[in-house]
Amino acid sequence: MSTPHVVVVMGVAGTGKTTIGPLLARALGVPYAEGDDFHPPENIAKMSAGTPLGDDDRWPWLDAIGQWAHGRAGAGGVVSSSALKRAYRDRLRAAAPGAVFLHLTGERELIERRMAGRRGHFMPTRLLDSQFAALQPLDADESGVAVDVSGTPEEITARALAALGRPTP
Repeated sequence: MSTPHVVVVMGVAGTGKTTIGPLLARALGVPYAEGDDFHPPENIAKMSAGTPLGDDDRWPWLDAIGQWAHGRAGAGGVVSSSALKRAYRDRLRAAAPGAVFLHLTGERELIERRMAGRRGHFMPTRLLDSQFAALQPLDADESGVAVDVSGTPEEITARALAALGRPTP
């Protein structure tokens, strides 16, 4: 990653996108955008009620993230987005062709435990199974890397930087 890219921090709910994204952005010296902030109120209401989002719910959200990423092309940035399906990542890449995906992965039990411990987030733990069911890991032809989420946020960020080919600060 010698030129500034937009890094999309992806993964199921509870993998730490909102924690790792800002740490990664700070280490790379680029802005961070919280993907949840791009959701329309209807999406937040659905998820808060325990209803998984469908593709039709996600398209406008992905388009808004893609627009942000497009605006950061050449300047770099980090944005979080579950980007669970290949089609979602393809849509983001259509808007921001240079986007690189950082897939945060981990054992379901660890992720559920972390989800259960967070406060004030709209995504209930009971939607985790639907997240894992929808997840399509990065294919070999997709620009991106997978990083395990065990350990501290600092350890995860260091692994992410190494996987992205960036030295740890």
